Amino acid sequence: MTPIDTSIYAAITDAIQTEAGRILSEGQVTAVVGYAAARRKGSAQPIVISNPDDAQKLIFTAACVNNLAVYLTKAKKEIPKTGKIGIVVKGCDLKALSGLMGESQLKREDLYLIGVPCAGVLGSTVQPATELTTGTIAAKCTECDAHLPTGCDFVPNQTPITPELEQKYAVEIARLEALTPAERWAYWQEQFSKCIKCYACRQVCPFCFCEQCLCDRNKPQMVETTPRPAGNTAWHIVRAMHLAGRCAGCAECEQELKQKAQDLENVNLTYNNLKTQLPQISNLLTQKELALDGSLQELNSFKEELAVRTQEKEAAVSALRAMEKNILNLQAKYQDAQT
Repeated sequence: MTPIDTSIYAAITDAIQTEAGRILSEGQVTAVVGYAAARRKGSAQPIVISNPDDAQKLIFTAACVNNLAVYLTKAKKEIPKTGKIGIVVKGCDLKALSGLMGESQLKREDLYLIGVPCAGVLGSTVQPATELTTGTIAAKCTECDAHLPTGCDFVPNQTPITPELEQKYAVEIARLEALTPAERWAYWQEQFSKCIKCYACRQVCPFCFCEQCLCDRNKPQMVETTPRPAGNTAWHIVRAMHLAGRCAGCAECEQELKQKAQDLENVNLTYNNLKTQLPQISNLLTQKELALDGSLQELNSFKEELAVRTQEKEAAVSALRAMEKNILNLQAKYQDAQT
């Protein structure tokens, strides 16, 4: 795997911070949508800032994978209502914004675009501190034709070094097109069967901007909501038809799929580990129960012995009191005899 040069990202971060601080200070925008460092080392997360002092929180790294255009759609009403918005965009994100403008969901005059010269981002953020290489780069980046966004209000003065890469999507599409219809249908049925109906693909898609999705309606119910074959097939075909010719190729749905697959893999791994350890845990519990039973028996024996000792003590005390009484009687008789 060959490393991909991301040394310009530090300078891009500085430029983004400076420009965001400037446009907020001058009142050109009411908020800026960008990326900030998250809790895990090397990770990044979306952030919305409205204070110029917070511009120093903005970053750009190979872990900045999210398409921020989704925060400007009708489904996310809060941000657009605040006024003119600044937004940090990669070339693929800009395609989504252009599509939303073409569908009258956004107006260009309501946006201040901060373009990012991008050499690529990670294909998976499970390990966000991973170095960007030809092996870890996102598949979408291997076919990107917009490393330098155009038509933006501001673009940092850096030029990304973009090596020639194998076009992963083109290879996969060619493989699928070579299949027979039966083979292709079997392939898609297998893919649909993996769906758990979490709808994360819809939630991160900038073109799923309906305030109520057709697939959420229950009067009448258009698509079965359970993750069964019929419902899964209907859901994915409906989604594919709705996005045909509209998809900007940001691969946010793919990113979420990988994350969910990793989460499920971790759950299955934990389950299998527990399943393997279950006999050992059961044996350990049995041993503990036996030990507890033995301790309880010892405790009961001790309690019985204590009761016997208590009775003996009470008998001894009674005897001592009787002797004391007899001694007092003898002393009284002796005194009477003396007088």
